[in-house]
Amino acid sequence: MGYHWNWKVLFAIEPGGSGTFLHYLVVGLGWSLATALTAWAMALIIGSVVGTLRTTPRPWVVRLGNAYVEIFRNIPLLVQMFLWFFVVPELLPTQWGDAIKQMPPPWSTFVPAVLCLGLFTSVRVAEQVRSGINSLPRGQRRAGTVL
Repeated sequence: MGYHWNWKVLFAIEPGGSGTFLHYLVVGLGWSLATALTAWAMALIIGSVVGTLRTTPRPWVVRLGNAYVEIFRNIPLLVQMFLWFFVVPELLPTQWGDAIKQMPPPWSTFVPAVLCLGLFTSVRVAEQVRSGINSLPRGQRRAGTVL
């Protein structure tokens, strides 16, 4: 256990000459946090709405919510990432697809990643909201409906 860390490498200029390795780590951390927080906010909003709609007495709304949840739960996240990045821009109208593909480099990967992570996580939130609402006793549920 006599290893000595070489911390100076973080402050060395990277081979491309555009910054230090520490700068790249900090920028990467910023993009990771921005992606995670944006996707989390999206998942919270969509998941709360879908989870609530899945408890309504209208069967077609419940079936629509169930279909949404089943689609996004049963497709693996890595496959969804692939679909959002490569397939969705090709399925959109030509102007929209070209606009997504021609975004500057960080944004061209940020937007599909946020959409994918947000929708994938929203089905987990929807399940939690639905099960939370359905766990209420019948009397409390009716009292909440009256209010």
